Amino acid sequence: MNPITMQLVADKYIKMALEEDINSEDVSTNAVMPEYKKGEVQLICKEDGIIAGLMVFERVFTLLDSDTQVTCHVKDGDEVKKGEVLAVVTGDIRVLLSGERTALNYLQRMSGIATYTRSVARLLEGTKTTLLDTRKTTPGMRVFEKYAVRVGGGANHRYNLSDGVLLKDNHIDAAGGVTQAVQAARAYAPFVRKIEVETENLDMVREAVEAGADIIMLDNMTPKQMAEAIQLINGRAETECSGNVTKENINTITQLGVDYISSGALTHSAPILDISMKHLRTV
Repeated sequence: MNPITMQLVADKYIKMALEEDINSEDVSTNAVMPEYKKGEVQLICKEDGIIAGLMVFERVFTLLDSDTQVTCHVKDGDEVKKGEVLAVVTGDIRVLLSGERTALNYLQRMSGIATYTRSVARLLEGTKTTLLDTRKTTPGMRVFEKYAVRVGGGANHRYNLSDGVLLKDNHIDAAGGVTQAVQAARAYAPFVRKIEVETENLDMVREAVEAGADIIMLDNMTPKQMAEAIQLINGRAETECSGNVTKENINTITQLGVDYISSGALTHSAPILDISMKHLRTV
């Protein structure tokens, strides 16, 4: 995540998170620290994983006080170990205390996604298959969660509904069929947009190919059905597998030669990475 994205997109969500946590004042902090005092605190990893979101972590504190300094000993994408000191945060102790939970919420969530994504992406190494996320993200967290997927070694599917054409079952029903849906999308969408169609059986696959779909999603199909679908498509469209993808069956799917595997679990089911701020002291 670069500074431009941070200021144009991420800042508003970070401010909303801070306002959610501090709607008038931090009573606990103001009670024990009524005046400015400079301090520092360590950011410590409590389990092994992949770190992601350090810039977001830092931004929480600098939005509260631009004089806050975060000195990082690692960078996004690094493998971190239990007990490792990841960074030191220095500044107004009131800021360190008030921003702690929000900053950690972002860092833990993003690092958890990056860690889980890395574990799945490693299963695809040496294959032609690309691992994708989905739009199954936490409201208000999409920009952060999709960034974390990339840090973990995955790639992003469309960011939002304005980002691409994906004709799912209800779109197809609304249009009256696969062919009608593809034709309508082709007439309406800008020529630079690829058209993807979600299919659930071989008849839909056949119709999507004949209608000229650019990408065909094989949704909730068995490996046998996917193999037949890929043979039917025969390179006339890119292929994406979605639904019922697990670490246990992913090797079988990649061996079929599918171009993409999309997994909502990367964002909706990844556990957090346990990280804490400890050893606060005055300086």
